[in-house]
Order: sequence, then structure tokens, then C-alpha cells
Amino acid sequence: MDLRKLAADAVSQNKKAALLIGGAGVAILGFGLGYKYLRKPEKAVRVGVVSQLLIHPLKSGKAVPLALAECQKMGLKFGELQDRHWMVVAEDGHMVTGRQEPRLVLVSLTCEGGQVCLNGPNMEELKFPIKQPDNPILNCRVFGVDVQGRDCGDKVSHWLTHYFKAEKTYRLVHFEPSMRPRKTAEKEAVYQQFEEVAYPDFGPVMLLSEASVKDLSSKLEKGVTVERFRPNIVISDCKPFDEDSWEELQIGSVRLQRVMACGRCLFTTVDPETGVMSRKEPLETLKNYRLCKPSEKHIHKTAPLFGQLHNVKKTGIFQVGDVVYKITR
Repeated sequence: MDLRKLAADAVSQNKKAALLIGGAGVAILGFGLGYKYLRKPEKAVRVGVVSQLLIHPLKSGKAVPLALAECQKMGLKFGELQDRHWMVVAEDGHMVTGRQEPRLVLVSLTCEGGQVCLNGPNMEELKFPIKQPDNPILNCRVFGVDVQGRDCGDKVSHWLTHYFKAEKTYRLVHFEPSMRPRKTAEKEAVYQQFEEVAYPDFGPVMLLSEASVKDLSSKLEKGVTVERFRPNIVISDCKPFDEDSWEELQIGSVRLQRVMACGRCLFTTVDPETGVMSRKEPLETLKNYRLCKPSEKHIHKTAPLFGQLHNVKKTGIFQVGDVVYKITR
């Protein structure tokens, strides 16, 4: 066997392989550099500061203020509390909110050491386990869409029914991690952009500025607070309604993507301090200057717009005092 010929053939094959590998490497590098320079660079512009973080564990219930929160795809989370993961339902499974029972806004739900603590005016605190695997799973309805919830038990049901002085029976349900989240029933394309959620009306995160609330209050005989509009994130150090133009935001390690403005209903006329529904203000005043464009009337109809609904593009942690950056490209 000619060893010199074998060696020459081996060198020749290695050269071909090296050329092929080298060529592929250059192509990949060229694609990467091309993508880098073709992609528009991000620009972060400071637009405000987080002044409040609010989580509403119980749908239509009292807000729990937070100094820091985890922001997941389905909304805010702090320890065992998750935003709108508990809900009052009627016996047929349909949701009960502050629209039907205004005094629901005075009910607080907190968690401590694996226990849920339920409190309300002139009611004894009720504690019960977060996890009750032996309790039945109920089929519930939120704006015409089926969603499950773990029944929280008869004691909780009696507590709620007594609190509302209701002739009908109310029950409390809890959305558990293993359950299938809900997608809105609205057919308009913009609604279909929302991430799946548990019991919120539509999107996982609602954002509102202090300046917008102050602007509204200046038009009312009696001013209102941000709690009336039930946001998750409250922004300071900006002008009224600046938040309408923030399409993408970076707050802490969280990236948010605006989906649409929040259309307001009769629930805004419930005073969060008294649980009394006026059925008039601030809704009537909002209708005077915060209606949608004619081109969006098929989406919002006659509902005035106040606050912005966002998806969570990147999960993470944020806190009060974080600078809010608008991302542009």
C-alpha cells in the first residue's frame, strides 16, 4: 500500500471539509451580522415612575398594595396571592362582581401560611386553607366563557351569603395552576391578542397614571382615587393620558406590550371606600371627553376609555420606585 498516496488523499479530504465548514461559518456569521444591522435598535425613553403596585386577589374585592411584585404571564403575583384568582359565583356558576354586589369592593382577601384570610365590615375574619383538593371543581362563567374554579367550602359560602344579606347562595372559587386559563369570547381581532387569564375581565395587567386620575378629579364635584379604577400599576411623573401612547414598556425586569385601552362601565360608579354605587359619576364625566375614535366604535361602543391593558411580553420582577421606560425602535 502506498502510504504517501494515502496521506495525500487524507490531506485533500481534510482541506475540502475545512473549506465547507469555513464557508458555512462565514455564512452564519454573515447572517448574524446582517440581522444585527438590519434589526432596528431599541431606544429606551424614561416616561415615568411606578408609584403604586396593586393586586386584587379577589375579583371586585379590595386591593392589596405591594412594594414589590412578580409579574407573570397571567398577571401580578406576590407569595401566595395572585391577581384575580379568587371569584364569587352564584349557584349556577356565573360570576358575581361589584356591578351586582357593590359592597364586594369592601371585602379583602389575603394569604398567610397556606391560609386564606377573608375580611369584611362587621364580619368576623374567616380563615380557610388555600389548597382544598377534596372540594369539588365548579364550572363557572366569566363574560360568557367557561372557566373552572375550586370550591372554597360551605363555611366560606355561608360567610359571603350572610355578608351580602342575600336570599340566594353565593360561593367562592379559586383558580388553581392545573386549571385551563380563559380566553375572551370577544370576536374582534384586538381582543384575541390578549394572553389567557384566570378571572380578570380581559387582559392580565392594567396600567393607569396618577395624572390622568387627577385630571378627571378636577372635572368632578368630588374627586376620585386610583383605587376606583382597579389598576395593577400606577405611574407618576408623567402628564395626563401619556399612558395612551406607550406601546411597549420596560419596568424593572418586566417587559409589557399594550393591547388596548380599558373601556369603563357602571362599576366605576362604586365608591371603593363605602361600597355605594351612585350609577352616575365619574362615568358620566368620562363620557364627555374620553370616548373612542369613530373608527373604534365597533370595539368600545359607548364606553369611555381610562387606563391601558397590557400583555406581559417578558416576565420578571418590578417594584415601587422603578423607572418606567417606553421602548421605541
